[in-house]
Amino acid sequence: MARIGGKLRSAARERGNGAEQGCSASRDGGSQGVMRDERGGHGASAWRAARVTLAASLALCLIAPFALAGCSGGGEKAGSSSQESSAAQPQEGYAFTDDLGNQVTVNNPQRVVACMGSFADVWQLAGGTLVGASQDAFADYGIDEANVQSVGDFSGLSLESILACNPDFVIMTGSSSGRGGGVAQTDLKDALEASGVSVAYFNVTTFDDYLRMLRVCCDITGRDDLYASNGDDLKAKVSDAIDAGRKSVPQGARVALLTTYSQGIRVLPSSSTAGAILNDLGAVNIADENPSLLSDFGLEALLKTDPDYIFLVPMGDDDAAAERNLKAATMDVPAWSELSAVKKGHCVVLDKALFLYKPNAHWDEAYKALSDAFEE
Repeated sequence: MARIGGKLRSAARERGNGAEQGCSASRDGGSQGVMRDERGGHGASAWRAARVTLAASLALCLIAPFALAGCSGGGEKAGSSSQESSAAQPQEGYAFTDDLGNQVTVNNPQRVVACMGSFADVWQLAGGTLVGASQDAFADYGIDEANVQSVGDFSGLSLESILACNPDFVIMTGSSSGRGGGVAQTDLKDALEASGVSVAYFNVTTFDDYLRMLRVCCDITGRDDLYASNGDDLKAKVSDAIDAGRKSVPQGARVALLTTYSQGIRVLPSSSTAGAILNDLGAVNIADENPSLLSDFGLEALLKTDPDYIFLVPMGDDDAAAERNLKAATMDVPAWSELSAVKKGHCVVLDKALFLYKPNAHWDEAYKALSDAFEE
């Protein structure tokens, strides 16, 4: 994190130069979740398409296209094992309801495409393997591009690239594209299902959303051990971080959560990841007091609300450009220096790896980082 004062300093705290490496996500047990790459700059160049081999095509043909007759429904397991093993067998004919209310059945999927980087990460944390992913999976979550094919930007997916992966399961977001007016992923559902592909939609913003998605993915892969390590254990850490944060964060402190983009600044709502964490820590998002800030933001409006703290989340893949946009929208504007939070040094740039992207296995770090921002 960096304080905004007389000089603008680097926005992101150091999180290491490479991937936090875990074991490979094998299907026969004994593997662990793959940790995220928290780098910020590999970019989206040189995407290499993975060639579909004859052996993979034959394996796809052998996968049963329908749920087995004896499967359980409603998201419950189709059977149980009495063996004491760290990794259970993948589920056959697993049925569940996705976040859009669709009934989905998957049959031990082996060729999975994830159309959000954070979803690709969750699938691997659940012990799954991928054949395709959206471009942000490689740039922001360290997915191995040598073995996984890019299917385009998450806001402008290529249906042709998805189908070229010969998928048996596609994981998508149920939210709008979010930028550039791209086609919503929900618009691809009919075409994928017409091709015999199972599709599930998830909406993940909060830690509870993450746990819900991880639970479904671990049920599909049969990896209860990975839910224990990447879900239950993480839940305990998040709980500890919230308890500690509530002791250090000024309760009721009024906070402006801002994000920079190419055309300026906008206010983040409490329904955002950063907003949800802020509320859990006992602070107040000024957008809850003044909802008009979400649609009609300006420095004059910010001066009227005069928050106690200002936290900024840079947006964009280019860190240098994000810093320039931030400086142009804040320090270069005379009114900015009149804000109480700026005068008191209570203006902090947050790490976008934790607050712009979904933190997944690092939710506890996100809670601690936001708590620490109040003490900067």
